[in-house]
Amino acid sequence: MQVRQFRYSADNLGYIVYTGRSAMAIDGGAVDSIMAFASENDLSIEYISNTHKHPDHTMGTDELIEKSKGAYLDNQALPEKKIIELGGEKINVYHTPGHTDDSIVFHFDNIIITGDTLFNGTVGNCFSDNMNGFFKSLKRLIALPGETKVYAGHDYVEYSMAVARTIEPDNIEIDIYLKKYNPEHVVSTISQELKVNPFLRFNDASMIEILTGKNLPRETEYDRWESLMTIF
Repeated sequence: MQVRQFRYSADNLGYIVYTGRSAMAIDGGAVDSIMAFASENDLSIEYISNTHKHPDHTMGTDELIEKSKGAYLDNQALPEKKIIELGGEKINVYHTPGHTDDSIVFHFDNIIITGDTLFNGTVGNCFSDNMNGFFKSLKRLIALPGETKVYAGHDYVEYSMAVARTIEPDNIEIDIYLKKYNPEHVVSTISQELKVNPFLRFNDASMIEILTGKNLPRETEYDRWESLMTIF
């Protein structure tokens, strides 16, 4: 399967996933661009869905349904481990509570579309107040193979790396990460995230040393993650 990224509003990122002539739109706020791409590539948008229900992610949903005649898959009704069949191939759905209670991630081949759960360089705010659930969701994602590509719901890369640098000023991987950043195609891998994303580096020795120096809770990996999320 292939994925095409679309930028809309200030920094939102939406997607078309497609194989053969079958396509699915996810967080499709860039309606005109998505419909044009589908037309130019002779794609039939069979499904429309969202990673979560925040308005900046659902703003194009109704218009896409009307224009494409595709079926709407309500993210709140998609159960854990749901498999969506698209053109004879499979898209897996994971429930990833944390940013919101209804957040989901779409996983196919070596690609995850993560919405506001995991960004390139940072993670989402915990609006659900379910910190433990959020931690488990992120643990699940970073356990995927290192070459798994991360396609997120926003482009916060430059700001995120500035924050990462304030936390780990000696992390040389940040410069390497930024050199690979392309605002026209925002993507990273799990292995890259584990080198620079401070909110995923709770088990790294250098991060534990930083938390120790600041006398922050660090006894367990959850303690370390919570310290990073609440202090920085």
